[in-house]
Amino acid sequence: MFKPSLIIALFAVCAAVAFSQEPINQPKLTPQKSGTTQLLISVSPVSPDVVWAAGTGGTYAVTTNGGKTWTSGVVQGAENLQFRDVQGVSDKIAYLMSIGNDPTDFRIYKTHDGGATWILQFMNQNPGAFYDCMAFWTPNRGIAHSDSVNGVFPDLMTIDGVDWLHILDMPPALPGEASFSSSGTCVTTQGENNAWIATGGSTIARILATTDGGHTWNAYDTPLVSSASAGGLSVAFRDSMNGIVGGGDLSVNTSADAATSSDGGQTWTLTTKPPVAGAIFALAYANGFNIGNDDGNGKYARTVVVTSEVQPNYNLGQAAWTPDEGQTWFQMPKVSGYWSVAFADPQNGWFVGNNGMILKISF
Repeated sequence: MFKPSLIIALFAVCAAVAFSQEPINQPKLTPQKSGTTQLLISVSPVSPDVVWAAGTGGTYAVTTNGGKTWTSGVVQGAENLQFRDVQGVSDKIAYLMSIGNDPTDFRIYKTHDGGATWILQFMNQNPGAFYDCMAFWTPNRGIAHSDSVNGVFPDLMTIDGVDWLHILDMPPALPGEASFSSSGTCVTTQGENNAWIATGGSTIARILATTDGGHTWNAYDTPLVSSASAGGLSVAFRDSMNGIVGGGDLSVNTSADAATSSDGGQTWTLTTKPPVAGAIFALAYANGFNIGNDDGNGKYARTVVVTSEVQPNYNLGQAAWTPDEGQTWFQMPKVSGYWSVAFADPQNGWFVGNNGMILKISF
């Protein structure tokens, strides 16, 4: 979902949340030049050196030196499409997922040569589908998630990195249930077989979860605000049990919220209110996530960074971070206009957003 019409209103925040206090290990922020002025919507670090990003105008960008230099390009035949998700595998291999105004504009591309050429792997034919996000367990095993169509999620799976087939055992959808393609992070994978999908669009914002590589799924309720314009936009897990989901209402600028789970997504508890306006477009654990990495431990295991956007133009959002999965928050007052954030490790994370902006974040 998120057919762009995504308030510029600062709001009062709970007094228990820390703002003015200068936190220990305040992250370092370093602007980088992407080589494009297109809106960058999604980012996927492969390592501290290799990072992929993608966005509007059929645009992708890649760095192989940690962002010291970026190379951007446009996928032939996708010039009028928006890449709402990117999954990097290596400096040569990556996947892109697009949206557009026509059902066939929902596509998945793959490159094996660092972006020089792109192979079209999937072109949607379902007139009601709207593919929001994708995620991978391994370089060849992944899923792509769509809004529901007539009570069914027409989600996809690949087990060979080439062919995409429909998942047959998705939970029945609630009326109007959908996800949000705000940053390509409405689905996340962990370990060899775990995955979680954040939804909204209906009366309840839910998490769809699998523990067997996408063959069977369960649906769990969350306390996030939910309506036709609200729900969970971004989800992340640091191990098989502990995760966080964030979202809000795209029709107002005062409803950003987040919740955590310690039982694999079955139950959720609201965090302290995040100190950002609008809706949380993306969140990420600072420990990072690489395909095949199952490390949820370390000094920054519970550190989460969020970035939001606001109506009416979605270019003046805010960012914040928490060292304890949302019990306390710290604003990042100089960070605005970013749609997504992701980490390779605590010293190597990247925001991407409007006008081709890229900002490296290091704890």
